[in-house]
Amino acid sequence: MNEVELLKIAYTAADDKRADDIVALNMKGISLIADYFIICHGNSDKQVQAIAKEVKDRAEEEGYAIKRMEGYDEARWVLVDLGDVVVHIFHREERDYYKLEKLWGDAPLEDMASSIN
Repeated sequence: MNEVELLKIAYTAADDKRADDIVALNMKGISLIADYFIICHGNSDKQVQAIAKEVKDRAEEEGYAIKRMEGYDEARWVLVDLGDVVVHIFHREERDYYKLEKLWGDAPLEDMASSIN
């Protein structure tokens, strides 16, 4: 499998746990960290943790190794590093504060809605 398939798996997992305002950014040529970022948020600590766990579990089920997961216990900003795809799962207030989409404003958006339906 490739990074596009991994992107779809992570996006779908977040969507299935009702993550809000899911954005997929194409970071190729912009960041050395990953090819894609997914940014989303939950409305409670439990929802943030559920989204993170679902992303982790689905990636592992499909044979991808989780490189790192940070912030799970605090559930304010959970980062799930899948290698070519990094998923940022925020609590609503933290997403409003950090505004990662603006920080990476030059990254093109991926149209995930049409690719997973």
